[in-house]
Amino acid sequence: MAEFEPLYTAEEMKAAEAGHDVEALMERAGGAVATTIERDYPGARVVAVCGKGANGGDGRIAAQKLGGQVVEVGAELPPADVVIDAIFGTGFHGEPREEAARSIGAIRSANVPVVAVDVPSGVNASSGEVSGICVDATTTVTFHGEKVGLAVAPGSLHAGNIEVVDIGLEDAETKHALVTSEIVHRLPPRGRGGNKYRSGSVLVVGGAPGLTGAVCLSAEAAFRADAGYVTVCAPRESLPIVEMRLLEAVKRPLEEAFEAAERAGALALGPGLGRGDEARQLVRRLLEETQLPAIVDADGLFDFDPVDREAPTVLTPHSGELARLLDVEAAWIDAHRLEAVQRALERFDCVVLLKGSDTIVAAPGARTLISTGTPRLATAGTGDVLTGIVGAFLSKGMDGQIAAATAARVHADAALASLHARGLIASDVIAQLPGVLDAAV
Repeated sequence: MAEFEPLYTAEEMKAAEAGHDVEALMERAGGAVATTIERDYPGARVVAVCGKGANGGDGRIAAQKLGGQVVEVGAELPPADVVIDAIFGTGFHGEPREEAARSIGAIRSANVPVVAVDVPSGVNASSGEVSGICVDATTTVTFHGEKVGLAVAPGSLHAGNIEVVDIGLEDAETKHALVTSEIVHRLPPRGRGGNKYRSGSVLVVGGAPGLTGAVCLSAEAAFRADAGYVTVCAPRESLPIVEMRLLEAVKRPLEEAFEAAERAGALALGPGLGRGDEARQLVRRLLEETQLPAIVDADGLFDFDPVDREAPTVLTPHSGELARLLDVEAAWIDAHRLEAVQRALERFDCVVLLKGSDTIVAAPGARTLISTGTPRLATAGTGDVLTGIVGAFLSKGMDGQIAAATAARVHADAALASLHARGLIASDVIAQLPGVLDAAV
């Protein structure tokens, strides 16, 4: 498997299909859908709900091969064991019209497995946006390559299990790519003549009273993500608690942050820092007055303004934090994740990692990278863990976008490596990091 897999927009798929025999492509696509259903639901009664375009043609071919029934959009849905959703293909955008919406509603109400053809109807294949009602697929059989809308929420939340089928098209460059676990091989190896500083030195700044757990998680994660040296700068009143929690890290008061930065390879700013004026000013000064690679997260993003700097800079907001930065509602961010990231790029001109059920990592002038997540990470403190991982990778001299994308994939893989799907806490993710990184050795 490659480090990146292409994610196609509707226009990129149209270009890939240009010059090919449409009938032959439909025959292969419909055959692939039929094969999937025969494998997963042998002997099932199949009904295909088909639109007028090529997507509908794929569905008709599948139904014919299975001896199933074809239903036009808007017609009543007969009893079925499996429904093929072939209403809209990759060219769909906007909100389904009345007849299509009625059919989608019937599919959702049927309470049987649904196999979507190429993309669940109602999902924008190029963005993952859902403007109205959409199909909840059990399986999506998609052709040639995965679509952007199958990897980015909210579309990804409706795709179910995704199966990519080769239908005889040539690979092409795409503006978006899926990050695979192979990206861990981008992590620089430790040199035989290295030392703890050359292995990566991270300065973590945060840990206001009552919030010391955040800075401790980030520091521990940085170590477990292969940093050789970690310093924590926190308010003096927090240092006794941090001292008890962290064994390997050096602890210093906030006022010594600039002195500590002299031996650091990267900054991790914000975990549990607090949102007072002094905290915001410290973040800004560290970014303006040093040329260290930096990740800014959590409280470091509060009232954050663009900073002109040459060193790699990574912002890692969740939807609520990005909503404040862009002066929009968090619900708008959740519904328009790719557009939101592009707006953030235009404003801040640095790497932006948008957290969520998927992780979007964008950088000026580069293709957008997307890493699938896991519900296991939906627990307090995992964002602080990600901060430490990104900080460790930046301290090793990695490119900002690649460091962030690698960290996002490693973060998710560490959660998936746990023996337990429930009850996972942030410290459990940290404990799994060395095992995930061993794959790079």
